[in-house]
Amino acid sequence: MTGRDRALRITGGAQLSGDICVSGSKNAALPEMAAALLTTDRVTLHNVPRVTDSTVMAEILTELGGRSEGEGTVMLDTGAAVRNDVPDDLGRRMRATIVLLGALLGRFGRARVPRPGGDDIGARRVEQHLRGFRQMGAHISETKDEIIATADRLRGNRIVFDLPTVTGTENILLAAVKAQGRTEIFNAAREPHVQDLCRLLTKMGARIEGIGTERLIVDGTDELHGAEHTVIADYLEAGTYAIAVAAAGGELRIECSRPEDLEVLLLKLEQAGAEVEAGEGWFRVGRSRQSPLMPIDMSTWTFPGFPTDLQPQFMALMTQAEGESVISEYVHENRFQHVRELAKMGAGITVEGRLHAIVHGPCRLRGTEVAIPDIRSGAALVIAALCAEGDSLLRNAWHVERGYEDMVGKLESVGARIKSASVDSGPPASGHLYE
Repeated sequence: MTGRDRALRITGGAQLSGDICVSGSKNAALPEMAAALLTTDRVTLHNVPRVTDSTVMAEILTELGGRSEGEGTVMLDTGAAVRNDVPDDLGRRMRATIVLLGALLGRFGRARVPRPGGDDIGARRVEQHLRGFRQMGAHISETKDEIIATADRLRGNRIVFDLPTVTGTENILLAAVKAQGRTEIFNAAREPHVQDLCRLLTKMGARIEGIGTERLIVDGTDELHGAEHTVIADYLEAGTYAIAVAAAGGELRIECSRPEDLEVLLLKLEQAGAEVEAGEGWFRVGRSRQSPLMPIDMSTWTFPGFPTDLQPQFMALMTQAEGESVISEYVHENRFQHVRELAKMGAGITVEGRLHAIVHGPCRLRGTEVAIPDIRSGAALVIAALCAEGDSLLRNAWHVERGYEDMVGKLESVGARIKSASVDSGPPASGHLYE
């Protein structure tokens, strides 16, 4: 017996041309939805992306006793919420489940979440979250399957992260805004979606200083109130389409997204040979196919460095560059899963240890059947398929649907030959493996 699998069918060779309006940020929307637990009033979020992870978070809040209404504009009312334990079947479907620890601790003084699921891209560094909660007076109990946190009353403290952690910063923020006294977070993550969460919490009555810096100061308050907030644009989606047009050729105007959130990427694209122009709330990326791509080394780091969530896509781009490029991954230790699938398409990539990959370009990519291992690897395989000769079938397309709102429709509107498909489930064909 076989089931059905969601897949993408892509015919390579088409250039991209036109305008794309970027959707709301999934990475901002999920912790902001969790923040609704901190008040009994209604929280209304606009520009919530229509992706699977947003739906899962809404389902979790409903299971906890709250209400969630709408798509795009989502109205959240958790006044009647009574549960503080996240259902395993929902909680294990995404990484963002972990931020419910801070929100539930702040609301109920108790939280139980399953170990976070989502993309298998390496250690989550959850120990930094838990150490911070313990410093604030919480008792933590861990098993291989779940995390339980309890606290009579959280107390502000000095929290130092050894490395910036996005979800760790968000978790401590969610716990600190209603804790007793002052919490100082040192080496805090500065990503745009962390800043956006701070802005929502401030609208709800939280007292936060240092937004956008490495030091956040939170003075706890007893009560938060409802708020209305527009989720920021997804700079990772914007960056994905910018890389796609640099790889496939053509010209895209990417709207509804701040170019200052992608300064390092746009610099790298210019160095590689793409033309970049930026204005307020938009930027344009273009490259003629007659213009060669130059090999550019890249290292990921926390914001404002090169985003780890754009590393797989940039690697796909570098397969088309004329020479060798070195890709270094310093954020996640298991984020080269796309290499094997790119190799099936003809990419020449050598992985050295856990941190470095050498791309031997230019590679003549050929359409074949591959399996998407995670969200950003899926975006990289889409880019590779756009550049490949012939047809590609990308299985496990549900990964892409978790993180990108209507990628198929947006790419199709600018000239890509891409379609969603339903195929029999099963292992992909062998393809052209490591040629």
